[in-house]
Amino acid sequence: MDYQDISYTVTTEKNFDAAVAAVEEATAAQGMKVQHIHDVQATLKSKGYASEPLKIIEICNARYAHEVLAKDVLISLMMPCKINVYTRDGKTYISALRPTVLAKFYPEAGLEEIASQVDAKIRAIVDAAR
Repeated sequence: MDYQDISYTVTTEKNFDAAVAAVEEATAAQGMKVQHIHDVQATLKSKGYASEPLKIIEICNARYAHEVLAKDVLISLMMPCKINVYTRDGKTYISALRPTVLAKFYPEAGLEEIASQVDAKIRAIVDAAR
């Protein structure tokens, strides 16, 4: 597997905070909900470590979550879906873990169809937030 198999990443002209807000808006537009936002930069700073901005945005859709968990509860180890917004070398990026990777990690669960549907939503969120 290469990075394109596991992640979908774009650059954006938006600043960091605007990109985070755009992900939140695009998530709602796709019928999904932001569960939590982890401010990794703030957490590391509180422990004395400097880092560039990074927020991990956890999103979910109850119907898809229910369907996936009914197939194999261990898939919860890779839930909820995550979209990261971060900066590196003055550029802002939006990156998502591709739900299609779940089907590869749990081949016996028969996740291909659900994973494909959620993957399309995740990519649409990233593209809309761009």
